[in-house]
Amino acid sequence: MNTNQSKPSSTKRSQYSPQFKEQAVERANRDGVPKVAQDLGIAQSMLYNWMAKSRQMGKPFEDQKLQQAELARLRRENARREQELAFVKKAAGYFAKNPS
Repeated sequence: MNTNQSKPSSTKRSQYSPQFKEQAVERANRDGVPKVAQDLGIAQSMLYNWMAKSRQMGKPFEDQKLQQAELARLRRENARREQELAFVKKAAGYFAKNPS
């Protein structure tokens, strides 16, 4: 009877900042993917994925994050203004029915 129990491996995924990714892509374009991946200690496939995303989006990662934040802020502002407009419409309807 084998009593060796294997524990589930819990590998933690590394999260890299947009600045790190952008700099890694720039270095890979200049020095080559294999060298940069080895220097940074990351998989070549990960670096290739970052390069593909960078080309696909056409903008640096930091710019993408800033644009997403601005879009979220504008959506919140739009929702707040829609609520204000709905309130004004209800108030206008009330006063149109019940003039003082």
